[in-house]
Amino acid sequence: MGRRHGPSRYLAPAIAIGLAGSLVAAPATAQDQNGEPTPPVEWGTCPEDVAAEAPQLECGLLPVPLDYTDPKGTEIQIMVSRLASPDPDKRRGVLLFNPGGPGGSGLTMPTDLVSRGLPTDVSDSYDLIGMDTRGVGYSSPVSCGFTTDYRGNIPPYAVDETAVAEQAETAEAAADQCAHNDTDDRLRHLTTANMARDLDRIRAALGEQQISFYGASYGTALGAAYASLFPDRSDRIVLDSNIGDTHLDHEGMRRYGLGAEQTFPDFAQWAAQRHDDYGLGTTPEEVRATYFALAERLDENPADTEEGPIDGSTFRLATFATLYHESLYPQAAQGWQSILASDEAPVQEQPHDTQPPGAPAPATEPKTQPSPFDNAWSVFLAVTCNDVEWPEDLDTYQRSVAQDRERYPLYGAASANIMPCAYWSHEPAEPPVEIVDDGPSNILIVQNQRDPVTPHLGGEMLNDKFAQRSRLVSVDGSGHGVYVNGDNTCGQDVTTAFLVEGDLPSQDTLCPA
Repeated sequence: MGRRHGPSRYLAPAIAIGLAGSLVAAPATAQDQNGEPTPPVEWGTCPEDVAAEAPQLECGLLPVPLDYTDPKGTEIQIMVSRLASPDPDKRRGVLLFNPGGPGGSGLTMPTDLVSRGLPTDVSDSYDLIGMDTRGVGYSSPVSCGFTTDYRGNIPPYAVDETAVAEQAETAEAAADQCAHNDTDDRLRHLTTANMARDLDRIRAALGEQQISFYGASYGTALGAAYASLFPDRSDRIVLDSNIGDTHLDHEGMRRYGLGAEQTFPDFAQWAAQRHDDYGLGTTPEEVRATYFALAERLDENPADTEEGPIDGSTFRLATFATLYHESLYPQAAQGWQSILASDEAPVQEQPHDTQPPGAPAPATEPKTQPSPFDNAWSVFLAVTCNDVEWPEDLDTYQRSVAQDRERYPLYGAASANIMPCAYWSHEPAEPPVEIVDDGPSNILIVQNQRDPVTPHLGGEMLNDKFAQRSRLVSVDGSGHGVYVNGDNTCGQDVTTAFLVEGDLPSQDTLCPA
């Protein structure tokens, strides 16, 4: 058997899920979507924490309307970052990045991707532009005031109708808390449509007639919205790991259950091949049976750790999180192994620093302390709840949970569970952005065939909606993220060729493993 590790190491990701300096020359003034001149970005030093992580970056603030129906009214600030092309002769434009969320900070994304292997042909061809979208980080941040009592954006697994009703109380309290803390009335203006309009303000402030864009996960919704609202101002658009539309709704959340079912067999195969190390089963079928046995055992008798009790819901969420990338499989297997052994002493003694790349460490302070994820969770809820109407009756969620507990038993009864959007204080101010299939053929959709959070179906849906404008590149691979974050050579090469040369495949493409 392999060395035992406490499940708290593997559960860490689930428990958690300023500007100064001299200015440099800026491009000439360009026009925004209303034909008004937009002041250029004045580049300077990034905030201290960003500069410490990515000293190569420049940062700047850009004013945008809080409410685009009142363009002369209240303004908020958007912070953008730049990693300029080192080769002016090869530079062809700007490439904007969004890491997903909604609520993820993207200021360091240019240097993050370069450090992970973004081809030099891409970084030579573009100024790489990161950003905090409205409400995030350094872009006029919002806060619902969440403490560590709030468990995050994905509801717990619901074992029955009573569990859904209990979660409804938590969801309603979260929505009320957001409304109570929204003292400057900003939350209702956090939408994908407004973020896409912000992108066009950034385009104008950079002095560009068009922008290229790479978005991952929720970033695909933002990129799809921009390409639909401003088709002629979109240059080369890459949408990686797709949610299937320009917004996340109840049905989109339910697809998490589908993604878990499609991706779990890869982990089960991996674990079965290492049965001598972990003892989780000699076949994928046995590993799956072990999963259900452990989940049901923890439903009845939660295990105690320094982070608190691990119940069946937390175990399911932790397993779901470790399906994001094969590099996380060992910590999942070690956590399962420790729970199987019921050895609480090692559980208490293990360090708690193992987590997915980029995820902050879980809080260990008393639960009354502010959550380090308050801002990200607040933006996620605001955008998700503002973009589209959500069901408001409890029965809808109880039916969805019952259905998905049967068809997606690994995780579906969590992602179908009720969210604060059912009790949100604002109705959508406008319909969600509709995909526009009349425009340039300049959209590359890349998608793993097995992705726990954005299953392949999302790529298919978006490709169908864009019709002749897009091509779908399906990768015979597992996990969340294809370009740079994945290791499929075909997927990397096709995406790079599109960004650098504009080579959109003539038809949808399958990249073998």
